[in-house]
Amino acid sequence: MCESDLRATLREHGQEHLLGFWTQLKAGQQELLARQIRGIDFPLIEKLYAQRHDQGNFRDLALRAAEPAAFRLDVAQNRFSPAEGRARGQQGLADGQVGVILVAGGQGTRLGFDHPKGQFPIGPVSGRTLFQIHIEKLQAMARRYGVRIPLYLMTSPATHEETLGFLAAHDRFGLGPEDLHVFCQGTMPAVDAATGQVLLDAPDRLALSPNGHGGMLAAFAESGAMADARRRGIRQLFYFQVDNPLVDIAGPEYVGYHILSAAEMTSQVIAKRDPLEKVGNVVDVDGRLMVIEYSDLPDDVARKTKPDGSLAIWAGSIAVHVFDLDFLDRAKDQADSLPYHFASKKVAHVDAAGRRVEPAKANAVKFERFIFDLMPSARNAIVVEVDPAAAFGPLKNASGAAFDTPESVKAQMSNLHRQWLRQAGVEVADGIAVEISPFLALDAEELRGKVDSGLKITRPTYLA
Repeated sequence: MCESDLRATLREHGQEHLLGFWTQLKAGQQELLARQIRGIDFPLIEKLYAQRHDQGNFRDLALRAAEPAAFRLDVAQNRFSPAEGRARGQQGLADGQVGVILVAGGQGTRLGFDHPKGQFPIGPVSGRTLFQIHIEKLQAMARRYGVRIPLYLMTSPATHEETLGFLAAHDRFGLGPEDLHVFCQGTMPAVDAATGQVLLDAPDRLALSPNGHGGMLAAFAESGAMADARRRGIRQLFYFQVDNPLVDIAGPEYVGYHILSAAEMTSQVIAKRDPLEKVGNVVDVDGRLMVIEYSDLPDDVARKTKPDGSLAIWAGSIAVHVFDLDFLDRAKDQADSLPYHFASKKVAHVDAAGRRVEPAKANAVKFERFIFDLMPSARNAIVVEVDPAAAFGPLKNASGAAFDTPESVKAQMSNLHRQWLRQAGVEVADGIAVEISPFLALDAEELRGKVDSGLKITRPTYLA
């Protein structure tokens, strides 16, 4: 598309300002800007901007909400036993039908860490990074079942190149190159809240942001990762986010419940401890599962209880899912399967005079998709409750914050591994940092027989 064509397109959509510095740019800068402009669906941006105040009637949805079909930690009412779940999941893993999607587009800005978050050292004794912990868990699971489990790792434009370099420098932590597929999520432009005009981050580039973790679906398909999974005979894909080092990657019981239930989408949840807890709320509305964000759930509805005193809306999402590949393949072609959400944000930009503007308050609208919005499209969706102490330790905040800090996550990892050791007959005092390599054991049961009963641990120890 030449300059005249670009100008004609922009004029049609009232975005001519994007070429305001064109004559001042070098050829390479012009090409970068032109490529970014060509990548924008301007009719979609206009439509979304017009809908930015239409957030839906969440109170009505919440009033109609019921608890989701679930496998609870109290197994008495569950359709299948843990043993049945594990057996079916083990069969699926041994048949090579399970792949893994890791969403790792975030930077460690809130942690005071100027790198992709997956590179953050979180091992309480070893100092292993999030990437290393996840990849070693995946390899240990693959070895246990004598199969290859592919890892489809999604980055963002801000983390892609550094992530590739980091993984290459560490030889992918032992994962074969044919089993690691790194792909980059798409972007959406930020628009001025008052005018709907796309903002310029600099004279030669647009103000672009990752399009949310829901962008995984399009990127997974367009990158060729979906085709690779199909070629390998993958039927289920375990999905999780990089900041949770406690996640039980492709855990057989969880995968087994998904398969036994003939579900197209299964989501892990925790039982909310507080009605106003800041997690997405998984609910059933008119026979379809969906998530109502904590910010959209009216307080009086959030506080409703059942006759036994427990919360009526209890299921908090932790961003861990299993998807059927066929479901993702179908959903990618359904335009309404992943609606856009709108967020008012402060976005730095250059004005018409080329001056850098650092806004003091929200000045822009960003558009994102969330992967949990696939729930209503699934022909059968269920949830599985997990124990947060054993499965959910998100690393969100810098040291000194009230929760989800490096210190709290490391302590949680050590607490879990101390429990495993004690169940194996090892004596370890409270407060002693311990860490178990997944190559030694993925769970307490596997650890038994691999350590000496009667062993005493009196100092920080990494067992491998």
